[in-house]
Amino acid sequence: MGVKRNLVEWTPFIAMATVECLDVELSTLSKAAMSRGMNHFVLVGYSNALATLILLPSPFFIDTQRKLLVLIRLFVVSRNHKTRPSLSFSLLCKFFLLGILGLTVMQNCVFTAIDYSSATLGSTTSNLSPAITFVLAVTPSSISKIKVIGAVLSISGALVVTLYKGSFIITFRIQPSLLDETSNWVIGGLVFAIASVSFAAWNITQAVILKEYSSQSTIIAYYCLFGTIQSEILSLFVVRDSNVWKISPNDKLICIFYSAIAGSAVTFSVTAWCIKRKGPVFVSMFKPAGIAIAAFSSVVFLCETLHFGSNLFQQSSSQISNCLLNRVLVIIAIGLYTLLWAQSKEENAEDLQVDRKSSPSAQASPLLESHQRNVLA
Repeated sequence: MGVKRNLVEWTPFIAMATVECLDVELSTLSKAAMSRGMNHFVLVGYSNALATLILLPSPFFIDTQRKLLVLIRLFVVSRNHKTRPSLSFSLLCKFFLLGILGLTVMQNCVFTAIDYSSATLGSTTSNLSPAITFVLAVTPSSISKIKVIGAVLSISGALVVTLYKGSFIITFRIQPSLLDETSNWVIGGLVFAIASVSFAAWNITQAVILKEYSSQSTIIAYYCLFGTIQSEILSLFVVRDSNVWKISPNDKLICIFYSAIAGSAVTFSVTAWCIKRKGPVFVSMFKPAGIAIAAFSSVVFLCETLHFGSNLFQQSSSQISNCLLNRVLVIIAIGLYTLLWAQSKEENAEDLQVDRKSSPSAQASPLLESHQRNVLA
């Protein structure tokens, strides 16, 4: 019983860590595809169209499966059985907003920034997401102050890794074509920051809608559909060359399929599930973990040079760079675990408050207090 309970408690942590790995690998793969001439607007359009085809049938299959389970258990569908809630125009507008925030703005900004810079910069800049999400979902409490400290530590580490670029630590010079690409880190960083704001707003909006409409598969399917339509319309205005829409069966096609399945269908589903159970701040807290994954993937698969050392302090020693890198990673890890600890304490406090309200003594205490007042009177 204890093992099962621990597994249930750890499932959201494992799920979000997996999503972060998938997200970072998608950034690395998309950088490789765009380095070979793939347009990032085309990538977003194709991948989300495929993801929509995968996700659209899921609400109907899930609802049918629930009804079949009830039929098997009770032989007759119970009147109290909860089917998918009815859709309203207001909900469709909210799904449309989710499509704008999560697909049209966030994904296009992310892939545009990756095209300008690198996947590693994307992972470091995404450390803004926990703080932005926390500010949007802030609640005044001592635990919230601890969350602020954790967010500041994580962001500080991310900014150091982003700005403190100088002497290289690791480089694999295998494919010169990928190394010759000029990266505009300033524009890339700014666009990544916009994507982080959009990601935070997307998380908060999802959390609000999930409280109003419980069918997360329906929410995901509809906002993916709306986001695909928006992205396709945007692509038609931005991309004028029709030849870029022609995809040959190579690494570009692999990137589209990976982005559709892992980057959209799986990531959206797991993220919505974790938001529903743990909240939007919990989801954004795993962004700092992507730095190490992105750095390793960029060096190994994209043959990028991992810099760390001389822009701010004019140091060129690789030993100093390695030492500073280790310290920054420790700072990021401390910030992440501080946020996780605060989240855990907050959940325990909420559970304790619910238990006190539901206990018989708590229910009887108002009557006892009323009786004591009458006696004294």
